[in-house]
Amino acid sequence: MKAREVKRAKLVAKYAAKRAALKEIVNRSEDPVEAYEAARKLQSIPRNANPIRLHNRCKITGRPKGYIRLFGLSRIQFREMASQGLIPGVRKASW
Repeated sequence: MKAREVKRAKLVAKYAAKRAALKEIVNRSEDPVEAYEAARKLQSIPRNANPIRLHNRCKITGRPKGYIRLFGLSRIQFREMASQGLIPGVRKASW
């Protein structure tokens, strides 16, 4: 799954400019024929080139849920690494 996510990220980067240009034509065009043609071209771009299809994943395990954006880890890996002292500036709270 991690490799698939990397592949999607590359596709998103590759088609970003083309998608943006076509979406601009679709949204701003006064001519309905031109907008229709732009929409058809937009549909021909691979689905995985859409940035919505990207999902944050843990850098270590690839877990998609419980992701902590600041550290790039899942909650489980974050807790383990914090307990072992592997994340600078993070300590387990106890009172």
